[in-house]
Amino acid sequence: MNLVVMLGIVVTLVTGLPVLLQLLRNHPRGLIILFFAEMWERFSYYGMRGILIFYLTQHLLFDQATASAQYGSYTALVYLLPLLGGLLADRYLGTRKAVAFGALLLVAGHGMMAYEGKPATQNLVYAGQSYEVAATGRVDTRQAHLIVAGKPYEFGPAEGGGLEIKGLGDAGPLPQVLPKDSFKMETTQDQSGVNAFYLAVSLIIMGVGFLKPNISTIVGQLYPQGDPRRDSGFTLYYYGINLGAFWASILCGLLGQTVGWWAGFGLAGVGMAAGFVVFVLGKKHLEGKGEPPNPELLAKPVLGPINREWLIYGASILGVGLVWLLVPHNDIVGLALSVSIVASLAAIGWILIFACKTWVERQRMMLAVILIFGAVVFFTLFEQAGTSLNLFASTNVDMTITRQAVTFLGIPIGTPEQIAAIGLNPASDFFIDSTIGAAQTQSFNAGFILIFAPIFAALWAYLARRNLDLNPTMKFGLGLLQVGFGFLVVVWGAGLADNSFRVPLMLLGFLYLLHTTGELFLSPVGLSEITKLSLPSVVSFMMAVWFLSSSIAQFVGGKIAGLMGTESIGGQVLDPQAAFVASMDGFTKLGWAGVGCGVFFVLISFLVRGWAHGVEASAKPEL
Repeated sequence: MNLVVMLGIVVTLVTGLPVLLQLLRNHPRGLIILFFAEMWERFSYYGMRGILIFYLTQHLLFDQATASAQYGSYTALVYLLPLLGGLLADRYLGTRKAVAFGALLLVAGHGMMAYEGKPATQNLVYAGQSYEVAATGRVDTRQAHLIVAGKPYEFGPAEGGGLEIKGLGDAGPLPQVLPKDSFKMETTQDQSGVNAFYLAVSLIIMGVGFLKPNISTIVGQLYPQGDPRRDSGFTLYYYGINLGAFWASILCGLLGQTVGWWAGFGLAGVGMAAGFVVFVLGKKHLEGKGEPPNPELLAKPVLGPINREWLIYGASILGVGLVWLLVPHNDIVGLALSVSIVASLAAIGWILIFACKTWVERQRMMLAVILIFGAVVFFTLFEQAGTSLNLFASTNVDMTITRQAVTFLGIPIGTPEQIAAIGLNPASDFFIDSTIGAAQTQSFNAGFILIFAPIFAALWAYLARRNLDLNPTMKFGLGLLQVGFGFLVVVWGAGLADNSFRVPLMLLGFLYLLHTTGELFLSPVGLSEITKLSLPSVVSFMMAVWFLSSSIAQFVGGKIAGLMGTESIGGQVLDPQAAFVASMDGFTKLGWAGVGCGVFFVLISFLVRGWAHGVEASAKPEL
């Protein structure tokens, strides 16, 4: 039995039972269907995200900079395509059909991720001779050896650069120390596996584009205007999202490391299939919500016998091919985002000058733009979780929860090594395994949200009832301060690193705690403020810009993570000390950037707090 799984069960029971009772007692049955459907969709997304960077660096053997850029392209497009999916649903398909189609694409994409293909291989080439690099294990159990004369040898960094082959001696066919630039590494990839990977993520990107923006819309449609249950319904729905993310990080990370990549990705696919089944079988409970705005127009043939609905489906499947061409080319994705930024800024300038008729409207719009810039900074730092923080956890964090074996109610708890040290046999004796994998640390954020989101909701409601609620710019500033201090906590605790350059797991836990509380200050506020501050005629456009900001943050975050990357051979980091130094340097810069932007937002909050011009007055606090 795994200790992390047991703790997850406790957290789920303590926080989940009250949520389930509220769902059953006070809300439409349709919300229960959407709750579980979105929970499984997020399970699939976060299950894949937790092990993706390791799959790229260890199975496909991309260097860390390339892998981080590929990750950034993928997540940037994941946040960009919902703009298209939302538009097609609003105008033609309706949200229910769009969600069902997106779910099918996701099932196909995650199913294809379970196909690994052959792992990439590396060879060291020196003086015209080639030597195989043999690798075993996954995630933080990865080990690579250099095969020389049929024997495996460990390797590491040589003093002053280069490569040292440990234990080889001077009688080998090559020197024990290879100077820098005297050798090169050749990587051979299974091209069918690489192409299958790109096709899989392209299906997932398109699927998320149809599902993500539309399933939340159906939640709102379940409640009539003015229904006091609406806010709590969205809060419960938000819980389902994080419950899926929480368990995905635990289970998919566990299977990906201990069983195989196919098992981790495959479980994510099973989760998505379960979400699709729940959504389809629960259609009757949606009470006719999310139907097409004009069914006759949708069913009308437009290309021979092909009607508009099937034309949209066919064009979207062809669009998967376009995405497939984009994902590997990080520079093209960056160019597309740059063009989008320039066009969006130009459009916002036109709105401020010509569309806004009063100074009140202009100030509200300018406040919305300020918040969007804050969101870009926050999520650029926050989304390091899937890349640089995952790699840091694998290489430079001591992942042991227990320092030595302990007993609780007579049951031994510890890692297999700790259990063996007290005279028990880990293979046959019952014990609770306290091992935690690097990918499972992705559950920290979602787990903290499950615990703290109700507390924050109650806090905001308490302050609002007493007219003490903070203005949104101040909340953004405090959120930015916390995400910055999260990185600095690890930097300030660098002196606790052991001889293997690994810091205690507790420091990473504190980082994710501060990132989570920062998210609760900023994320729930952002979408609401954009809808309230924007001109009614451009609300949809400003929402598109908000999602564009998340896409930009994902792309830039991937680039930043790449700058912190270090050399690896066979998917194993060559020099843990160099990786530690690079991470501390990167975390220092990210931390102070977050703190600096947070201070700036706190200061300007006193200048712009009146720019909302009473738009908050009509808002009811969420209970």
